[in-house]
Amino acid sequence: MAGAAPHVMVLPFPAQGHVTPLMELSHRLVDHGLRVTFVCTEPIHKLVLDALRRNADDGEALDGIRLVSVPDGLADGDDRRDLCKFLDGLSRCIPGYVEQLIRETKVRWLVGDANMGLCFEVAKKLGVRVACVFPASAAGLGTLLRLPQLIEDGFFDDKGFPKRRGAFEIAPNMPPMYTSHMPWSIDGALEGQEVSFRLVSRNTQATSLAEIIVCNSFHDAETAAFELFPDIVPIGPLFADQEFRKPVGQFLPEDTGCLKWLDAHPDGSVVYVAFGSFTVFDPRQFRELAKGLELTGRPFLWVVRPDFTTGGLSKAWFDEFTNRAAVNGRGMIVSWCPQQQVLAHRAVACFVSHCGWNSTMEGVRNGVPILCWPYFVDQFANRSYICDIWRTGLAVTPGEDGVVTKEEVIAKLGLVIGDEGIAERADMLRDAARKCLSEGGSSYENFKRFVDLLSE
Repeated sequence: MAGAAPHVMVLPFPAQGHVTPLMELSHRLVDHGLRVTFVCTEPIHKLVLDALRRNADDGEALDGIRLVSVPDGLADGDDRRDLCKFLDGLSRCIPGYVEQLIRETKVRWLVGDANMGLCFEVAKKLGVRVACVFPASAAGLGTLLRLPQLIEDGFFDDKGFPKRRGAFEIAPNMPPMYTSHMPWSIDGALEGQEVSFRLVSRNTQATSLAEIIVCNSFHDAETAAFELFPDIVPIGPLFADQEFRKPVGQFLPEDTGCLKWLDAHPDGSVVYVAFGSFTVFDPRQFRELAKGLELTGRPFLWVVRPDFTTGGLSKAWFDEFTNRAAVNGRGMIVSWCPQQQVLAHRAVACFVSHCGWNSTMEGVRNGVPILCWPYFVDQFANRSYICDIWRTGLAVTPGEDGVVTKEEVIAKLGLVIGDEGIAERADMLRDAARKCLSEGGSSYENFKRFVDLLSE
């Protein structure tokens, strides 16, 4: 009689850009015969379940994936967008709850987000093996691993504050990193940055407890980074399934009506605009982008989350803009959408993106040229990959007041969509990604070895 399926615990950092790739990874592990307990904090668990139910899926069990929740250390009324408070709550409470769960579930492995490295010690203490997943670029993790050296070289002080302004390079053909856009660079009080820096440092040190570090990237995308950091193993670009049927832990219900809307448009005609789960625009910037999209004369699909603007945007103005776009069939505005299906759609010509790593990989995997509009942390380095290293897109340039004008939007969209060289390079990178994922490809073989290790 065959033994029970190996049981692993998957632990993402509680944010959309982390839950999605780890849920995609979980589906792939289940496809290879493993059982997964997927751990979210309670507020995230609720969002995921609500979105699953509203999308008419079974929320409790996702074909071999069991969703469980732990408290995040904050009270009901606390503002979870206050990163300092949020990170402090996590670091105080999560390790204890994860320890308790490990004892109850008797898993063999903790497959943990690198940003939850504070739980790796707990797992090791209980005799559970640790695999680390970095959901962003290998260059990003490599830079964090070099942190002691960067402090010694005078780029940062021992609390993470920049001592030099501007960019620095770890190696040629790796994107420059910006001292003011590091993972711990958060707005607000200085103590918030210190809390964040301590947590990032602690998590990075904890990667040494893992038997393997995998990342959502592929060899051809980051050749220089993988040569410099051979212990980081690429298994991406990650996706749950070819048919896009498996839910990937969205926090908001997806508006699938946009797919029919795309069906009605010619090949390579639509501008897709989405800024991830965290970016916020002030009303002036929002209006400039809206006017720019309208004046391009191109059809556009724009994801506008309920919390996308900082307030002060007239509801009447927005409703009028939305209706005007809908009436002539020129534009569609949704609050969330099935992005992987959208980017795979033949009608999409260009992706206006905040350059989060998941969005970047999804754009790359589908050969879509990108207009870069980074918001914070690693998104600026990802912009460098897209514009300078892969040369599969361009970036918007804000004016002196920090605002990207409607004229800039119109001009850059025209340049990105009209550039045959960008389109050719985007197609070549797409083909390289597919080759890495195909049988015999580097990501395929690495993933197979990863599964074999987790099955020991």
